[in-house]
Amino acid sequence: MTKPVILTGDRTTGPLHIGHYAGSLANRLRCQDSHEQFLLLADTQALTDNAHDPAKVRRSVIEVALDYLAVGIDPARSTICLQSHLPALADLSMLYLNFVTVARLERNPTIKDEIRARGFGRDIPAGFLCYPAAQAADITAFRATVVPVGADQAPLIEQTNEIVRRINATAGHPVLPEAQALIPEAGRLPGIDGKAKMSKSGGNAIALSASPDTIRAAVRAMYTDPGHLRVEDPGRVEGNVVFTYLDAFDEDRAGLAELKAHYRRGGLGDGRIKARLEDILQTLIAPIRERRAALAQDTDYVLRIIREGTEHARARTEATRRDVIEALGLFRL
Repeated sequence: MTKPVILTGDRTTGPLHIGHYAGSLANRLRCQDSHEQFLLLADTQALTDNAHDPAKVRRSVIEVALDYLAVGIDPARSTICLQSHLPALADLSMLYLNFVTVARLERNPTIKDEIRARGFGRDIPAGFLCYPAAQAADITAFRATVVPVGADQAPLIEQTNEIVRRINATAGHPVLPEAQALIPEAGRLPGIDGKAKMSKSGGNAIALSASPDTIRAAVRAMYTDPGHLRVEDPGRVEGNVVFTYLDAFDEDRAGLAELKAHYRRGGLGDGRIKARLEDILQTLIAPIRERRAALAQDTDYVLRIIREGTEHARARTEATRRDVIEALGLFRL
């Protein structure tokens, strides 16, 4: 039987962090055998707000690929490919922009939040505003039916499906499949400073390549409960970043439940819960860091994986582009 297709990926703006792991990478690892999976190194989309620094985008292609391989993505089971070298994606993006309005793009909740976070005002790069159409091109070019994303990205999947429905209605028959968002149970991790979003640029993330000392310092600096001034005081679990991270990474659910109950009734210091979290993160990141360091010594191997994956992806996406052009009745040479 044909496996369902997953399209996922990351903008190449720097190394990945544990928020990426909890939000998407863990799901990708679980799906390698059950799905046909494509991982997109989204360098073109990275330019939508990094056009002033294309060198960073270029450097980060290898950085993100290293993180993929280090966490356990197997190039024999998942295809890693480079967005800028798949011309069908740009062609489909341009076609799809004719099936969506500027007003609809501006209403997309994900785009609205990102515009506000970046302080663009009305000086929004056109490429950034058109991001939903470009992502729709990425998803549909691979005929993906599953897209692992955080809950904050779900509106982008819905907009993709709106475009798919318009393409299919115009063609008069099904051309492209709709996609389903695969949202992790852990939800979106906040930054270690308690801010809503963990980000590389915000300096409030823990990289998957972080050293033991960096992990220790980050956990010790984490926001907890400002009202928990003494060990004997009852503490709040809700909104406490340490417990949010424990919810995402602690596999001992019964032990975590007891820890929460103890913290709520008082008598449990922040140092103990931070020590528990540090042990978990050190255990998680250590093998990833070691594999990454080894892979970084052989960038030719990493480049070969990207080239081979991109060649495979090019054939897949070009076939979809031809199907869409034919379905829309455009002139053929």
